[in-house]
Amino acid sequence: MNVYIMLLIAWGAGLMAVFGGFLAHVEGKANTAVKKEFVHGVTAFGGGILMAAVAFALVPEGMKELNAWQLTGLFAAGGVTFCLVDAWLQKHEGNVSQFMAMVLDFVPEAVSLGAVFAVNPKMGILLAIFIAAQNFPEGFNAYRELKTAKLTTKSALLGLLGVSFFGPLAAIMGYWWLSDAPQITAMIMSFAAGGILYLVFQDIAPQAKMRRHWMPALGAVFGFIIGMLSKQLMG
Repeated sequence: MNVYIMLLIAWGAGLMAVFGGFLAHVEGKANTAVKKEFVHGVTAFGGGILMAAVAFALVPEGMKELNAWQLTGLFAAGGVTFCLVDAWLQKHEGNVSQFMAMVLDFVPEAVSLGAVFAVNPKMGILLAIFIAAQNFPEGFNAYRELKTAKLTTKSALLGLLGVSFFGPLAAIMGYWWLSDAPQITAMIMSFAAGGILYLVFQDIAPQAKMRRHWMPALGAVFGFIIGMLSKQLMG
């Protein structure tokens, strides 16, 4: 029974990205100063949460399980890989950095969710709440980005829905195969952390800045606080 509950929880955490995308759809275009400030604030909030995921979830796991050379190599490989992917997408007039960051963040954390759930279901539920809190603003930002890339509303929302299914797939992998292989989980997380850090500073943080407006950048602070509190609650 625990396995089915875990799969539902992991999928529910992924579905929060769809709800975030739907909110972005309802909100419509940022055609007023207030809307622009709100969108920039949400972008910053999502960037803050991603930074918190790197600082409090992904890197600590790598530092705990890997030696210095493994950690450095995988972190650097993640950054370089997504630098190359980002450059390729820009060359082909596509920019889905926030969508990529969301996937990079969600999949390894869902793997970790499955591995944790196998040992401590209550801690697994708390981790799922943390992941869901991250996915909502990330889904909002990713939807707007996909729309900018000229996808239809249906295609953008279906893309986010598709990502939600990675949750139970990754969680079951962690539950069945990686609960006794913490090093492999740490390797996945370290690689993802490097990719996320690159994407935040290259694409996401610059989009959060708004000339002559100072409030949106506070979103990054509050996003980081969400991650910090979640880490504290999880011990």
